[in-house]
Amino acid sequence: METQTRTSGGDTATLGLGSVLVGSLPAALMTDEAPDRYTVEAVFTRRPERDEIEQILGSETRARLASAGYPAVEVAISDRRLEIANTNLEELRDGLGSVLADRLAEISAGVRATRDAAAGRFRDAAVVEQARAASVTALAGSVTFLTSEDDGPRRGSTVGQPTGG
Repeated sequence: METQTRTSGGDTATLGLGSVLVGSLPAALMTDEAPDRYTVEAVFTRRPERDEIEQILGSETRARLASAGYPAVEVAISDRRLEIANTNLEELRDGLGSVLADRLAEISAGVRATRDAAAGRFRDAAVVEQARAASVTALAGSVTFLTSEDDGPRRGSTVGQPTGG
């Protein structure tokens, strides 16, 4: 028996970041008026799924950023963009980008493993159910409705035995 599972229509490729959205950067960059820290928007390689979004915005991501030396950095999601607040391009280039990429890859792998395990459980349950249904069908097929004269004495039958009395 072959079973197909739906992956909620999403791409199963690992979620990552493709590029910085240059148009969203402060206009004053590389001038004397440039801010030290600002929000950088990076485009996801595909649309993140609900389970991924929850984990990206969750406490584990904040803890991971803090332990990597980026306690002030915050992330938010807007459509297909990761908004990385309280950072700058140099910080992203020099390590923060890798920390974020690693976290996204870890989240994708975890979500995929959870879905694969659920699909496996579904397949196993389908196999068990198919075997059960076949057993029920076989048992039901073994039932006959013959009279005792048609089939001879049966277990528990009193045909041919004297009656007490």
